[in-house]
Amino acid sequence: MFYTFFNTIIKGYLKYRYLRIQKMYESPMEVQDEVCRMLLSNLHLTKYGQNLGVKKEISQFTFRKEVPITHYEDIFPYIDKMMHLEENQLWPGKVQWFAKSSGTTNDKSKYIPISDHNLFENHVTASWDAISILYRNQPDSKIFDGKNLIMGGSLQNDPSTLINIGDVSAILLSRMPSVGRPFYSPDFEVALMNDWEQKILKMAEICRDEDIVMFAGVPTWTIVLFNRILEITGKSNMCEVWPNIKTYFHGGVGFEPYRHQFQTYFPNNCIDYYEVYNASEGYFAVQDRIGESGMLLLLDNAIFYEFMPLSEIDSDYPKTLLLNEVELNEDYVIVITTSSGLWRYVPGDVIKFVSVKPYRIMVSGRTKHYINIFGEEVMVHNTDAAIKATCFETNTSIKEYTAAPIFMDSTHKGGHEWYIEFDRSPECLDRFSLILDDKLRQVNSDYDAKRTKDIALQNLKIKALPKGTFHDWLKSKGKMGGQSKIPRLSNTRKYLEVLDEFVKENY
Repeated sequence: MFYTFFNTIIKGYLKYRYLRIQKMYESPMEVQDEVCRMLLSNLHLTKYGQNLGVKKEISQFTFRKEVPITHYEDIFPYIDKMMHLEENQLWPGKVQWFAKSSGTTNDKSKYIPISDHNLFENHVTASWDAISILYRNQPDSKIFDGKNLIMGGSLQNDPSTLINIGDVSAILLSRMPSVGRPFYSPDFEVALMNDWEQKILKMAEICRDEDIVMFAGVPTWTIVLFNRILEITGKSNMCEVWPNIKTYFHGGVGFEPYRHQFQTYFPNNCIDYYEVYNASEGYFAVQDRIGESGMLLLLDNAIFYEFMPLSEIDSDYPKTLLLNEVELNEDYVIVITTSSGLWRYVPGDVIKFVSVKPYRIMVSGRTKHYINIFGEEVMVHNTDAAIKATCFETNTSIKEYTAAPIFMDSTHKGGHEWYIEFDRSPECLDRFSLILDDKLRQVNSDYDAKRTKDIALQNLKIKALPKGTFHDWLKSKGKMGGQSKIPRLSNTRKYLEVLDEFVKENY
């Protein structure tokens, strides 16, 4: 009874709150100007701003002209001081919370400061925006009339320094008011466990008996959980376990390679899928239309956006564009300014706009994750689309993949090589390879041009990896968890060589 009453109250609040979303639709530049003014009013109070000679009153024009584009390495000295509780480094005051972001399987981690302002005005606010959109699209939603499953990360506390480090999802969970906790499963002690294998086992035991109506998380780890739940319950799909399940918020990696697999867990379109663009650096966008690609850029959540044309990425003084200057279907490196002190910062994602009225985006790749050895300019969204179409045509499914170039030599043409871990293997790997190559040609004209008559590139090659390879590889590197992702594409053969050695030693 309490849950039903609370859901009714929340539904009324969210209907009013949706006015925020409408303002993003109708007045995007006005909203962004207000956000920029708020952020810039704090810059002169920081050591970073003072070292740049920033005045108290700084215009947006001056800011974009005189404050440089930054990467993590540029601001690490300030972050290091923040982690020793020195004040006013990148944002006024002390910061005690840091999101550990590994992104892919690189050994080096980033520590992204999460100020209180950033936590509540961006991450929390954007989460409410996502729920507002859900209730707008599905007025009969019962997110607060059941339990919600969150695949949270882990958190480490250092009593000697009072610093807290963990996945951004873990920071959100740990700081959630107690009034919100009854709506989530499992209990927070389990949700924040460091040992992911034990966490999955405990989550399965607890959540199988809950009335789960919504879940969120990276696809790879939710699949591991589902397999465990189905194993212990003997059910044939997750709709039988959770009959009231309606919604899945997914992000972190491209979903298309997993879509067919999820349809086996949730047959007959029993749930709606919402993509979110939620990184350690900020919660940027959420899908606002069911069944249509593109995520609404959240413009009123304490982040000021600029967009760098991909052609400018190696420039000493790169040009950036504002919202009203972008064009559809062009690749841009996203540049952000946030209330955690990331000033004109490059998180490393490449996006493109699929709509400008309102501003909707899709993540098309990473600045360091692509293949462009032969001028083919293959991005992650190309390979995700190609693998999805190939799996559908061949009635197969995959767990993970990574791809890299085959370099030309005096006797061989160049090409691409894919390492794929199949969940359901194809009857003929050679046929799968030919179809995948064709699908990639269909979605990328540059790749198609290089493949024409095998002028520059030969047909792609595939190596099928033993089941469990990617999971075991991540585990061996201590990279278990939602923030650890397989690098889809690389311009070198580094990951393929490491995987070859790992398979040779372990299988």
